[in-house]
Amino acid sequence: MIPVLETERLVMRGWKADDFDAMAAFLADEALTRFVGGASGREDAWRRFASMVGHWMLRGHGLWALEAKDDRRVVGWCGLLSPEGWPEPEIGWSLFAGEHGRGYATEAALRARDYAYRDLGWTTLMSLIHSDNRPSIRVAERLGAGFEKPFVIRGSEVGIYRHPAPEPAKSIPANLN
Repeated sequence: MIPVLETERLVMRGWKADDFDAMAAFLADEALTRFVGGASGREDAWRRFASMVGHWMLRGHGLWALEAKDDRRVVGWCGLLSPEGWPEPEIGWSLFAGEHGRGYATEAALRARDYAYRDLGWTTLMSLIHSDNRPSIRVAERLGAGFEKPFVIRGSEVGIYRHPAPEPAKSIPANLN
């Protein structure tokens, strides 16, 4: 049910039970999880991990595990979210320790956005980003997204960053039909 997407350096795939240790290590890290719900112990990490998998079942879209093609390590996650309380569908990303600064988030988000527009037929996407999360703001800007307005989610003010709309399909000139 979860489509497998590829980029030059990544395989975007569904989560496997073997991915849990990497996810639990990520979710235990205060600095890495500051803007994505905060750190969790192993039991709560399991619930969050299961929620990521369950989002696909309930919404038909969700977060992919990002697997590096060179050595098959899981480097983070990226995907399409629309949990209860969100104003509209979001594209989100996060990378595990040691994986920042390589362009993985931008590469995966471009592919996920393309999937949302081309395969799902969506016409708009946003990212919710805290103003202190400069790395994610830089990713959003590289993707062509711009700050639209503030929004409060779960008691915290974030910015809605609007992604560019999909390119309209080009019509075929009548003389080429």
